[in-house]
Amino acid sequence: MNPLLADLLQVLRLERLELDLFRGESRDPGHHRVFGGQVLGQALAAAYATIENRGVHSLHAYFLRAGDPDHPIVYEVDRSRDGASFTSRRVVAIQHGEQIFHMSASFQVQEEGVDRQGVMPDVPGPESLPDMAVAVEEMKKKAPDRPRPFIAHDRPFEFRPALLPDPTAEVPREPSMRIWFRAVDRVPDDEVLHRCLLAYASDYYLLGTAVMDARLAVGPKNLQMASIDHAMWFHRPARADEWLLYVLDSPTSSSSRGFARGSIFSRDGTLVASTAQEGLVRRRKPEPAA
Repeated sequence: MNPLLADLLQVLRLERLELDLFRGESRDPGHHRVFGGQVLGQALAAAYATIENRGVHSLHAYFLRAGDPDHPIVYEVDRSRDGASFTSRRVVAIQHGEQIFHMSASFQVQEEGVDRQGVMPDVPGPESLPDMAVAVEEMKKKAPDRPRPFIAHDRPFEFRPALLPDPTAEVPREPSMRIWFRAVDRVPDDEVLHRCLLAYASDYYLLGTAVMDARLAVGPKNLQMASIDHAMWFHRPARADEWLLYVLDSPTSSSSRGFARGSIFSRDGTLVASTAQEGLVRRRKPEPAA
């Protein structure tokens, strides 16, 4: 297996300390704080460890403090309710004696009902599109004086953008992006694992879309950015190692907060999940002259 993906699967394997208490490893994605998707995926794995025969259908989380990538995170699960059809869990992530994150998640038994959805946008297939790193370099060539809105890193997921902003055009007032993604290697057939991986990957590019206009205007170094919350709804099963299309847009930004929402479709056009996130987008004050 690809070593980056193998390491991610290791990160999602939590150590059980007590009945409802777990510990997870941390990783540094390159900016000296824990990636929000890691905490989401681990918290969901902790909640799943207290549940049988029910699938997550929604989660709502808040990022309270930056996570320290050099130390593990402890997850405490509160068994809020076990109903006939729905189960509710609350998970608190603790590091250095302080809460850094909390999440509420709801799980449901499998039921039949009305099945409808919106239509997936018409975009080129992933095979015809370049990797994100190549796309970012092409943007830089077209507009060398404009800051790049995204930075490409080695990750356990591969990304191929179907829609990025035109670097030569005016800064978009309502930023949007469409990007194909999948795990870089095959993942075991475990629906719980695939949903935890999907939660992990859902944190990519949500805040990036919300701050795209600011990054294109002033550059990422002049911005203070941090995720505030994250919501996700799981509509239908999906595999994280098969191509998924993430359709993102940011309809509003105000009071130093940017808001973005996303829809995740499988290759055949099935809507498998929806997301929403608000994040801090604050322009840094210039340092006083010496």
